[in-house]
Amino acid sequence: MAVVVEEVRAAPEPLPVADPAPLGLAAFALTTFILSGHNATFIPDLIWVGLALFYGGLIQLLAGMWEFRNRNVFGSTAFSTYGGFWLALGIFVTFAVLSKNFAAAIGANKADLPNALAWFLLAFAIFNFYMLLWSTRVNAAVFGVFLTLQITEVLLVIGFFMEAHGHANNGWVHAGGWAGIVTAAVAWYTSAAGVVNGMSPRPVLPVGRPFWGELPVAARQKSPMPRRAES
Repeated sequence: MAVVVEEVRAAPEPLPVADPAPLGLAAFALTTFILSGHNATFIPDLIWVGLALFYGGLIQLLAGMWEFRNRNVFGSTAFSTYGGFWLALGIFVTFAVLSKNFAAAIGANKADLPNALAWFLLAFAIFNFYMLLWSTRVNAAVFGVFLTLQITEVLLVIGFFMEAHGHANNGWVHAGGWAGIVTAAVAWYTSAAGVVNGMSPRPVLPVGRPFWGELPVAARQKSPMPRRAES
């Protein structure tokens, strides 16, 4: 009787992909800089909307999707969420400017617009807070991005809530703009480190070590974002 031997082939190794973290950080940094420059009163308004839709929004969302491919939970969550943040904010402002019905609805009460922006930012500040806590397991540079972003969001939330309660030009939004510029600078540095370190046999720009819970040796790479070890 013939014996049939089935050949079991191992699943093919997934092809390596370029690290999307530097792109995601660059998209976040540039869009944050332009909007923050407006909040700090030295950049005109609305120039940031196109960036929010395409660079900070779409490109950062794509970076988040590629982080899923890299099995990076932290990076995929951060980039996808803030890609959605910029898309949502850009669409909101686009509707407010181009749609008379939308503008009338959101502007029926003078306090509605700043109140809506305050709640919008507060919701993302809650998300950012726990990402700030877990960024301590990544490195000092990524922690710096989330720390400065947390400060920015809190300042803007206070400013918009005060504006909604009749305290226009209270200075908090202006302060949030300058904090956002610092956030953009830290994110640009972290992006630049990811680019040059990924092109070099050893790190060129330091990003610091995790504050606790350091990743396994096999998962430590030159990326500014953490990588999970291959199983």
